[in-house]
Amino acid sequence: MERDLPKGDLPVLILAVLADAPRHGYAIAREIEQRSGHSLSMREGSLYPALRILEQDGAVTCEWVHMPTGPARKVYRLTDAGTTELRRRASAWKEYAAVIENMIGGIGDAEPA
Repeated sequence: MERDLPKGDLPVLILAVLADAPRHGYAIAREIEQRSGHSLSMREGSLYPALRILEQDGAVTCEWVHMPTGPARKVYRLTDAGTTELRRRASAWKEYAAVIENMIGGIGDAEPA
């Protein structure tokens, strides 16, 4: 089941990927897809605007890195403010997921009568 990622969920996933290591945009997109077991489809058309906003907010910084082969790439790195934002968003997401789990509970787990 491959799905497009909802726009509002993208920033926390970008921050989580960058918490592990700096990456260029294409690598961020592929890492999100890989971590989701290829259930999420990551499009660069959504990724780059989200990266721009995170950069404007001070959560990420970027620099052009010249590659030994091929063109230079813009590499994004998590800032201290980004780490704080990741913790805040992850906590909010976990609380939200717990509320939804409480609402739906075991629906769908039982065999129909």
